Amino acid sequence: MTSVFEYAPAPESMAVVDIRPSYGLFIDGQFVDPVDGGSFATVNPATEEVLTEVALAGAQDVDRAVAAARRAYEGAWSRLSGSERGKYLFRIARIVAERARELAVAESLDNGKPIKETRDIDVPLVAAHFFYYAGWADKLEHAGLGPDARPVGVAGQVIPWNFPLLMLAWKIAPALACGNTVVLKPAETTPVTALLFAEICQQADLPPGVVNILTGAGETGQALVGHPGIDKVAFTGSTEVGKAIARTIAGTAKKATLELGGKGANIVFDDAPVDQAVEGIVTGIFFNQGHVCCAGSRLLVQESIAEEVLDSLRRRLSTLRLGDPLDKNTDIGAINSAAQLERITELADAGDAEGAGRWSPPGCRLPERGFWFPPTVFTGVTQAHRIAREEIFGPVLSVLTFRTPDEAVEKANNTPYGLSAGVWTEKGSRILWAANRLRAGVVWANTFNRFDPTSPFGGYKESGYGREGGRHGLAPYLTTSEPARRLEATR
Repeated sequence: MTSVFEYAPAPESMAVVDIRPSYGLFIDGQFVDPVDGGSFATVNPATEEVLTEVALAGAQDVDRAVAAARRAYEGAWSRLSGSERGKYLFRIARIVAERARELAVAESLDNGKPIKETRDIDVPLVAAHFFYYAGWADKLEHAGLGPDARPVGVAGQVIPWNFPLLMLAWKIAPALACGNTVVLKPAETTPVTALLFAEICQQADLPPGVVNILTGAGETGQALVGHPGIDKVAFTGSTEVGKAIARTIAGTAKKATLELGGKGANIVFDDAPVDQAVEGIVTGIFFNQGHVCCAGSRLLVQESIAEEVLDSLRRRLSTLRLGDPLDKNTDIGAINSAAQLERITELADAGDAEGAGRWSPPGCRLPERGFWFPPTVFTGVTQAHRIAREEIFGPVLSVLTFRTPDEAVEKANNTPYGLSAGVWTEKGSRILWAANRLRAGVVWANTFNRFDPTSPFGGYKESGYGREGGRHGLAPYLTTSEPARRLEATR
């Protein structure tokens, strides 16, 4: 007698989150209206329904926010002892943990990613980053810049839509631990959890002006980055925008960290455990619908095991569930926006036109409403294909083969990007050999897309410069006393 298990939806309740009908800008500890009264809607990408109306910050609002951050910095905040600043960070971390379910639902609604990812990965990592940097707040003399290190001042931070709350934590936690104040602009398509974080700042009694949040589009980010009152710029996003930011701040005294695009290689050698490698391949490219800067979007497989790996990969992809992000059984959620879906579709169509073999799981039905793209694998890909060269930022995997380890490393490095790479082999010596030759900021061994607040993250080449996370993530928010005095003298 055989048992048949039928799939049953397990939706998370939307009742746990209270999203207001509209939100203002968060300046000087309060939600305020923008000077010109402009606003825009943010939508649920799985349904295209409007979630809330959000204020649109203009240049005068940027002035107000930077002024509030400057007052807070020159007031009590930067002169608080590290242990006192740490208390605020600990308090924020605890509130994030207490409101974890609410934040996870809000993130899935606004971003489109599956609830099991926001619940089990994103939000716990947010709390972990605040806990981690709370512990650093009174130990900054050990951060590597010596006993004279001091905060930079006011940080202007611009974050992307793929990990809205986690990127906020990556930026704000180390900045506050070091004694800086912050003006942060979330992505225009995913502002909700940043606005909920503003409520958390109020709940934690964070002094007014220490954290300011401006919602808006690219023009708002440009005004923030170019503002003369900003001492430090932190940006995560596309290489194109990162280059524009670098040009904007060139010739100024502003410090900067840029975490930009990627085209990560996932290298599978012939001695790799295939089942384990396939799980890592799936995590590397289909986690968060491929909306990951360090996604393993190029799979390099040794020729002798290529068919075995591809057969196993196709079987595994046939088990993935695509659909409602709030369903706890969903593996692949919605594409974040219509614009991003258009970009993914364009590059996938280019793969067809250039002769690559395209495969998606048979029977993968897409919902009628919302923005969706099926998990897709391209075989027969060469280095000349656009899908092997350009960042797709979606659930699309390009498969290339290699014969020798030297060829694998050469193909992996044949890209303008250098954010991440994965190596799959049972030989420790081969892992070390490859890691020393791969031009990538992060090299994972027999795993992929694993993050920890104690570990630095960043890229080479067109994937940016600077590091976030770990002790190294403190350095961009600290300076020695002499450069800081020079900066103040130029104002």
